[in-house]
Amino acid sequence: MTPEFSRLVDRRQIDAQPLAIEANAAERAALATRFALVKIDQLAARLRLACEGDVVSVQGRLTARIVQSCAISGEDLPASIDEPLAFRFVPDQAIEEEEIELDEGELDEIPYAGHSFDVGEAVAQSLALAIDPYACGPDAERVRREAGLGEPSASGPFAALAALKRDPG
Repeated sequence: MTPEFSRLVDRRQIDAQPLAIEANAAERAALATRFALVKIDQLAARLRLACEGDVVSVQGRLTARIVQSCAISGEDLPASIDEPLAFRFVPDQAIEEEEIELDEGELDEIPYAGHSFDVGEAVAQSLALAIDPYACGPDAERVRREAGLGEPSASGPFAALAALKRDPG
């Protein structure tokens, strides 16, 4: 399967120039479907790549304008994303152990095979991580009240116990 926003980079071609990538309309529409967004109006990244042997360090900035659904009301909720990016592409290695532990520095390592890696897919995955899954719009509280949903503490597991304690009968 080819990723929706693929930008292959050959590590042998990396130079000191920054790399700017931007998703076109079809790529944004496909990513919006993948990430359950209403739409993506803009997705771009400006990156600096540096080789350290076979390891490629990437630092830069992701900017996006998205429209997602409010977690409560379902209404369209525009959001802007402006996130720093930092990850490393590392040569793919066979894992022989059943269980492995990752150090904090290894969490942002993306394995690749051969000489090329997909910086576009890495940016797309970074966008997915930057989206607030519980974003609420301005009408969220009104919709909660109309649906009879109060504060979480008023309807949680201890609400029934509190009601019994208040009921003298």
